[in-house]
Amino acid sequence: MSMHDSATPAPEGHSAPPELPTNRLSYRLDMTILLFGRAISWLWLVTLAVVLTNVVNRFILGRGSIAVEELSWHLFGATMILTLAYAVVSDDHVRVDVIREKFSLRTQAWIELLAIVLLALPILYLMVEQLYQYGYRSYLRGERSQAPSGLPYRFIIKTLIPIGLTLVAVALFSRVLRCSTLLFGFPRRIHKTTPRQ
Repeated sequence: MSMHDSATPAPEGHSAPPELPTNRLSYRLDMTILLFGRAISWLWLVTLAVVLTNVVNRFILGRGSIAVEELSWHLFGATMILTLAYAVVSDDHVRVDVIREKFSLRTQAWIELLAIVLLALPILYLMVEQLYQYGYRSYLRGERSQAPSGLPYRFIIKTLIPIGLTLVAVALFSRVLRCSTLLFGFPRRIHKTTPRQ
């Protein structure tokens, strides 16, 4: 299933795959995640600029900078973790369950509902709870890079990890709502097309 507009024509000879229905709350959550993901995706350009600056400084000018190198790592990690939820909402993440596509939409919805509620959300809750403490401890210690010329404020990147996972949890909760709409008729379906990526 994908979040593409249902009005998008399918390739010749193929019908568009059925999609989970959308309800008012899931639509708002999905739109928020998609808008945030699109905004954060611009950080990839900043990351690229920092990486290129580091390469030029190091291999052409012969004066590498630990701070610039660390900044490239931090930007890459931050952009990756903050756009994970976008991948969940747009259904662009990798699926390894090859049998799933052979099932009906209702069976797929049951599998997703149970997997998210019984596995994904509890695991994310435990991870986020510990990781917020991890970032807070880093803040209290005033943690910085171990390299003398490295970056300060290590708590920023450490706090972005649980924030990104919280966004993933929100995206998965929206998915649960959509499964519930299909399986139980609650929350009530709305007849809006799902947002384009």
